[in-house]
Amino acid sequence: MGTENQLPAEWTRLWSRPVGWILDHVIYRTAVTGKSNVPAAGPVVFAGNHISFLDGPVMFGASPRPMHILVKKEMFKGFLGKVLRGSGQIPVDRTGDRTALHTGKKLLDAGRCVGILPEGTRGSGAAASISSGVAWLALNSGATVIPVAILGTRQGDEHRDHIPTPRRKLYVSFGEPITVKRRKGEPGRVSMDRAAAEIRAALAEHVQGAIRATGQGLPSEPAPGPSTPQHRQSAVAGTPADHH
Repeated sequence: MGTENQLPAEWTRLWSRPVGWILDHVIYRTAVTGKSNVPAAGPVVFAGNHISFLDGPVMFGASPRPMHILVKKEMFKGFLGKVLRGSGQIPVDRTGDRTALHTGKKLLDAGRCVGILPEGTRGSGAAASISSGVAWLALNSGATVIPVAILGTRQGDEHRDHIPTPRRKLYVSFGEPITVKRRKGEPGRVSMDRAAAEIRAALAEHVQGAIRATGQGLPSEPAPGPSTPQHRQSAVAGTPADHH
């Protein structure tokens, strides 16, 4: 389990990477594009749109490089918790504890990759708004940001809790790299807001480009179900509230 003092071990990818590939290419039929946009080395923040429970695992399996995804700590229980810990994912405390962000920064400082679904909760996936956590990570680590469009994990009026049936065609597209930096004399809050706006715009544009390229649209937004309250996002951590 990742803490501020203990990072997920690199060996976690030895078994989780093949499992991710099986999810994408055996259980589902996932078309992956844009892998060449991902730097072969150095820190990378993968920022994906969020429409389904499967977005994180599908992005994980499609990536050319292993990543540690920020996941709400409530998921780290029982068998699933063991799987998440064993695959090197990062628990997020949505009460305002910033440990997950600092863990993510340390991973990036070590040249590893971090995945985040910055919309926070499952929605239409259009990236109309995102949290500032992804901008904080990018600004404080100098990592390259890769926008990731994930399509097909939820379609039409399927409920937010819907899990697609096996063999569905899914799409994952890795966009062109983004670099955000602080400007001389610019206050920290201004830098954060500007970087978040740049990342949001790039992600939204990339999602629309992926829709045009694949013909797979975003889901409509059904009425929230009973589970919606527990999927809220931490405004402080700025991390996915309901991944997995």
